[in-house]
Amino acid sequence: MLVVFVVAALYFGRSVLVPIALATLITFLLSRLVTRLERWIGRIAAVLVTVIAMFTIFAAASWVIGRQVIDLADKLPDYQTNIVAKIRSLRLPAGGPLARFSSSVHALQNEVVAPSTPSETDRDRSNSLTRTARPVPSPIPVKVIEGRNAIPQLMQETLGAILSPLGTAALVLLLVIFMLLKRDDLRGRLIRLIGQGRISTTTRAMEDAGRRVSRYLSTQFLVNTCYGICVAVGLQFIGVPNAPLWGLLSGVLRFIPYVGPWAGALLPILLSFAISTNWFTPLMTVALFIVLELIVSNFIEPWVYGANTGVSPLALIISAVFWTWLWGPVGLVLSTPMTVCLAVMGRHVPRLEFLGILLSEDQPLAPHEEFYHRLLSFSMDSAEEFASKYVDTESLTALYDKVLIPAIGAVEIDAHRGSLTAEQRTAALQRVHEIIDDFSGREDAHEQKSDDLTGVAPATGSRVLCLPASAYRDELAGEMLAQLLRNQGFEGENVPARLKLEELVERTVEAQPECICVSVLPPTSIAQARHLASAIRERLKSVTILVGVWSARFDGEKLRERLRGAHVSDVAVSLADAVQRVSKMTAAITDAMLPAPTPPNEEERLAELNGLNLLDTPREADFDQVTARLTRLFKVPMA
Repeated sequence: MLVVFVVAALYFGRSVLVPIALATLITFLLSRLVTRLERWIGRIAAVLVTVIAMFTIFAAASWVIGRQVIDLADKLPDYQTNIVAKIRSLRLPAGGPLARFSSSVHALQNEVVAPSTPSETDRDRSNSLTRTARPVPSPIPVKVIEGRNAIPQLMQETLGAILSPLGTAALVLLLVIFMLLKRDDLRGRLIRLIGQGRISTTTRAMEDAGRRVSRYLSTQFLVNTCYGICVAVGLQFIGVPNAPLWGLLSGVLRFIPYVGPWAGALLPILLSFAISTNWFTPLMTVALFIVLELIVSNFIEPWVYGANTGVSPLALIISAVFWTWLWGPVGLVLSTPMTVCLAVMGRHVPRLEFLGILLSEDQPLAPHEEFYHRLLSFSMDSAEEFASKYVDTESLTALYDKVLIPAIGAVEIDAHRGSLTAEQRTAALQRVHEIIDDFSGREDAHEQKSDDLTGVAPATGSRVLCLPASAYRDELAGEMLAQLLRNQGFEGENVPARLKLEELVERTVEAQPECICVSVLPPTSIAQARHLASAIRERLKSVTILVGVWSARFDGEKLRERLRGAHVSDVAVSLADAVQRVSKMTAAITDAMLPAPTPPNEEERLAELNGLNLLDTPREADFDQVTARLTRLFKVPMA
């Protein structure tokens, strides 16, 4: 009901609201220039100089248009011969297939609509009636002529057509002057009106809207001016008369979204068709407008405008249709600035957030929400396509941390609430697992090695075991971490969640890893991770244990305090954080043999080594394992 009332008020109050909207639009356009001038000559003088300059430019443009229109009207009769010749050249040849088809259709139409042929009996009866019937006199036409003079009515209509736009223009000019003079006062009143208790939010919204609209209008004015100049120069070069008129008209009409550029191109194209004795001039004119529009629309405007409006293209089109229906051509001109203001209000005012969602060019869903939506549509290709594009633009770590892990959490939350059945939950998690497997071994151009991130080299070949704290979701997160660790040069292995606690501990003891990562993805309890870490610590006293709680809601320092009693070495709250911490914990551990200088007593050293059987080739693997363990234990390099 409120929407209907607002639309009705906008429609029936358009005679008052349109001048106010136009004045506001012009104020936005001139405010930046006035702000710069008033630093030198004061506000009143700056406003007067700006308005007088605008009026002078408008008057000069009107004078040019008037002179060009009069000149064009004088020349139009001279083009009649060319127009008739071109129309005749467009006629179809008499013997062509299209001409024969047209005549056949015309004959069929005559056959359908022609009256039926009367019979001989009907013809005789009609003749006898004609001979016997008396002639009926035709009625005398009567015409009523008003004696009133039509000149006053004509003058009234003419003056009304002239004075109405002049009155609107005068009102707009007056409003512009006062809005420029009192713009600070108007801003304060608007903040007081709509920003009680939210002054900072309202101020940011107004500054954002003013900056976007003012920058958009200034840039559009510059682009359209250059466009009009290019049109005028091009038409003058082609030979189309009155080129300044068409350049000015094209630049002005381009302020009208979507239809303005082609409306400005229509008249020059028709005129080129009328003046030329061949088809070269019309075709060159059409090519000029097409090339200019393609360059401006696809290259210059995206580069110059950038993110000035912040409104989606679909919202701009719908807004243009709505405001044109409401206020006519003026509404089409005002549609973009008003839509920008509404989108900014929706971005900053909580109660108008729906406007920001509907109009803004921002993504309506967060990346993990978009992935979850595609995942629930049970279209595997759609979810995989989104994940692949995200990796191409961001990184594999960002996909796992910011998309897949939050999506898994959303699946578990919806399943707990009853929004997903057990079958749907299992199917969604299995799809996530398949996507993770698809990225296994994939080279990531955006991924940096851990030594680039931390300044130290990871232990190439260090064995890291990822254990799930409880559920299948923990296993999925562990598989992501194992992949990322393998990309960093570690021997990452993930253990399935179907194993019991005792089996997990035995698997860990058998693997003898240098580092263990316990994966916890809420709603899995941290207590389960603490219990598993304590059980492992009883069997492996010196192993490094990292607990990963994959949620940004947790504070890493507080988690370390909670898990200190379980002899946990460190805690990570994201996969990227876990990779860095594992790299730091194994930074001094390296299996790479550093070159050592040859000692002076090389022969004696080799003799001693031979006596100890340390140069025996079958024992080389054992020797490497022992020395690698020693370097990791004492954190010293190996030569």
